[in-house]
Amino acid sequence: MNQTNVSPNGAAARALHWAPWLVALGLPLVVDANTSGNLAYCLLWAFGAVGLAAMWGYGGILSFGQTAFFGLAGYSYGIFTLNYGDAWFDSWLGLAAGLAVSVVVAALIGYMIFYGRIKGVFIGIVTLSVTLVLETFMSQTAGPQWAIGEARLNGYNGMGGMPPLTIPWPGGPLTLENASFYYLVLILLLVVYVVMRRLLDGPFGLTLIAIRENPQRAEMLGVDIRRHQLLVFVLGCTLGGLSGALYTIWGSYITPSTMGLTSAAMPVIWVATSGRKSIGGTMIGTALLVWLSQNLAVYGSQYALILLGAILLIVVLAAPEGLLPFVTRHLRRVHRGANEGAHRGGACLKREEGKS
Repeated sequence: MNQTNVSPNGAAARALHWAPWLVALGLPLVVDANTSGNLAYCLLWAFGAVGLAAMWGYGGILSFGQTAFFGLAGYSYGIFTLNYGDAWFDSWLGLAAGLAVSVVVAALIGYMIFYGRIKGVFIGIVTLSVTLVLETFMSQTAGPQWAIGEARLNGYNGMGGMPPLTIPWPGGPLTLENASFYYLVLILLLVVYVVMRRLLDGPFGLTLIAIRENPQRAEMLGVDIRRHQLLVFVLGCTLGGLSGALYTIWGSYITPSTMGLTSAAMPVIWVATSGRKSIGGTMIGTALLVWLSQNLAVYGSQYALILLGAILLIVVLAAPEGLLPFVTRHLRRVHRGANEGAHRGGACLKREEGKS
């Protein structure tokens, strides 16, 4: 007799796995346009956080340079579109230009770091130095001589007036804003999630874990550890650049403060709190923490920083693997205990029936 066995636990796990995406898909249907735009702002930071999770959680590379590539891609988008942004496809080329700049700069810096055999905490120091140097330089570009074509850098005040993304439409180009921009960010986030899960759950991710746990043994087994570290570094930094380009598109501005010391620490806090070995957890945790910070900023930005610091301290002491993995593990333990109790109760009932 042929019988298909369907595991209720497996079906429930799959439903729980995709539930956040379904909720995110329906949010613009129950909120107004401005709220959809604010939700897109919360989501766009998740790309850089995912990039850091891949570097740190899988490759053991703690980088403070995500905001450097955030700013590089944002400024590159602004420079390109302010000079060539007349047609709808120019804004998309500007987005591609921002990502290309991130790839090239990340490859150069990563090559110097990993092939220069810089290790451990010194990687964090180098990447933080790059971030702060870039912020200092961009803050000093206020004069009229600091212009690239039609794009004025404007120093600490930042660059503004960049055109948004548009797509061709029968009645004219359609501007992606509010709900439409939210769905663009959500689709990109879903693509990144699927690609990163397949990449990090496959041989590449397993190799990174081997390098993280014991680089000497991995090298003895023939693994080119520097090449793998460089690849995941470039990938993570490019995702940070994607966050920066989308941020610039969202607000039509970019300032050097997005590359400051506080900004550089934020991705580390988000990833450490959410769980640096969980891509999905990093996305959800980052969006929630950004949303919380934005709401607390109404009462003063210092309160948001104090609360995030307190959350990080609690997580490091009580759940070093991250808050969401910690909660998930305990929920599974409770669920498993309930199932075992139900099975024991059923077995006892059968024994009693047998005796009777």
